[in-house]
Amino acid sequence: MTINISGSLVDFNIPKVAGILNITEDSFYDGGKYSTIEKALKHTEELIAEEADFIDIGGQSTRPGSRFLSEEDELSQVIPVIKAIKKKFPFVKLSIDTFWSKVAEESVYEGVSMINDISGGSMDEKMFETVGRLKVPYVLMHMRGTPQTMGTFTEYNNLILDINYYFSKKISELKKFGVNDILLDPGFGFSKTLEQNYELLKNIDKFKIFNLPLYIGMSRKSMIYKCLEITVEEALIGTSALNLYALQKGAHILRVHDVKEAKQMINLWKMLK
Repeated sequence: MTINISGSLVDFNIPKVAGILNITEDSFYDGGKYSTIEKALKHTEELIAEEADFIDIGGQSTRPGSRFLSEEDELSQVIPVIKAIKKKFPFVKLSIDTFWSKVAEESVYEGVSMINDISGGSMDEKMFETVGRLKVPYVLMHMRGTPQTMGTFTEYNNLILDINYYFSKKISELKKFGVNDILLDPGFGFSKTLEQNYELLKNIDKFKIFNLPLYIGMSRKSMIYKCLEITVEEALIGTSALNLYALQKGAHILRVHDVKEAKQMINLWKMLK
């Protein structure tokens, strides 16, 4: 299983790791830690040293009830950081975590290789057309509503079948715009209750029917720390445990805050295989 990233084929027979670089002030775990160019560059260097396969840059917090940034505000957050990273680390593979088509387009012009859209194109109607024109891979995530309202959209007829239908419809739309390199993110923590997150994890192998890479983001989320009644800072072991289970169920990319530990866990998983 491969996707084309910046002209080279990335093989997902060995799982990959996307390191998270949040440059927002209010992210649920690392808000404010990397909000300056200097801090972002230092953390990028750390993620590269830990052998992240991708670095996913986010300029807008998507935690429940987070502050909503306009596309112009988000651009002012991410573009200077992207420019600085590509200047210092020209060969690093970057993705942009955004639901704005203008942010996606400007980021790709500055050297970003992949678009990670939590909204599945629902928050900007120009997104699918933009991705098709840019010819970059697209992470299609499942979510209902917005980060501000998603907590009220947790009623499903059948969680897995409903998400499968969502993916089927969105994939068809993307292909009409010429988007062929698609990754599927089932959206842990987005418009799902704690119990639904675990039902989803137990069934992510059901999404193999699309024969597309599965992109999994559970790192330090509330489905871990609320379940264990611990703090987000204590959720690394829980994250590793659930990521290992996800690999066993067919995950191809793990999006994490802690790259070194994720890479170690993948090496142990390879021994089991």
